[in-house]
Amino acid sequence: MEAIISPSLLSANPCNYGEDFKIFNNKDIKSIHIDIMDGHYVPNLSFGIDQVAALRKLTDIEFDVHLMVTEPDKFVEALVEAGANSITIHAEVALHLYKSIHYLKSFGIKAGVAINPATPIGCLEHIYPIANRILIMSVEPGFGGQSFIPFTLEKIKALNEIKKRNNYDFTIQVDGGITLGNIKEVIDCGARDIVIGSSLFKQDLAENIDLFNKVINEIKNIP
Repeated sequence: MEAIISPSLLSANPCNYGEDFKIFNNKDIKSIHIDIMDGHYVPNLSFGIDQVAALRKLTDIEFDVHLMVTEPDKFVEALVEAGANSITIHAEVALHLYKSIHYLKSFGIKAGVAINPATPIGCLEHIYPIANRILIMSVEPGFGGQSFIPFTLEKIKALNEIKKRNNYDFTIQVDGGITLGNIKEVIDCGARDIVIGSSLFKQDLAENIDLFNKVINEIKNIP
């Protein structure tokens, strides 16, 4: 599977969304990562549903919504109507995770599960066969600009072994602290959807997209 970069709008300047989305379209970005926070599960607030709907008018690119909220099921229907193509919820807050994943998929969208750095991948044992995406958080959720937590590489590697051994088809996504200096190692461990925030939006967005894609293109034999 081809590795891709997914720009995280949490690190973007809201005043530049119009220009940023033109760049995403021109650079053939496959997925845009949108974090929604409620100020309860994480001590921060971010995008609202109306903002997602407004941004939807700027592109046909996949909207990958990451819900960092205490009651994720309540947001799903409105987000799908606003244009979400994929929604990821946190295992730590989903009271009935198996049911919630099926609920997501009932809308015809991709369903993902995220786990925080200290959450073991074993909690997802019965979710592997039905999830479209599993997100390994490589920083604590809630804020951009954090440094990559090194032990999460072992989690990515272990998850990739489980995926290969059982022939599961979920995508391994990683989010947090990705830089030009560590993206290759993250991909080598098995991640294929690389969410990038601060390192992408600082200075020249178009140039940074090219730099990250250059590293990806230099990685040989991505299975």
